[in-house]
Amino acid sequence: VQLVESGGGSVQPGGSLKISCAASGRTFSTYYMGWFRQAPGKEREFVAVVSRSGSSTYYADSMKGRFTISRDNAKNTVYLQMNSLKPEDTAVYYCATTGTVTNYQSPGDYDYWGQGTQVTVSS
Repeated sequence: VQLVESGGGSVQPGGSLKISCAASGRTFSTYYMGWFRQAPGKEREFVAVVSRSGSSTYYADSMKGRFTISRDNAKNTVYLQMNSLKPEDTAVYYCATTGTVTNYQSPGDYDYWGQGTQVTVSS
């Protein structure tokens, strides 16, 4: 399984950015897809997860209303639209996949990870 993130970069506070994760090597539509992030010196943190069909989404409290996760099963791609970005959103963002979920906020529930894409929010 390969997960490849793209779309990271630098943005000013209050700005927006959309990152993507292209998956290969498994039947994309049968797996949950999640986004996590990790800032320097901090633990990996849950951001959002989307169900197999895309009909259900869950977010970390600090991202609700600002971030939107979506997926396109025809393109084997999951997206994270990030709006109203803050300096504290600066981190490496990782996508991850899992076939079953017991605790979707736990990195240990996910079995494959991408290499990450850097998002920097700074003026």
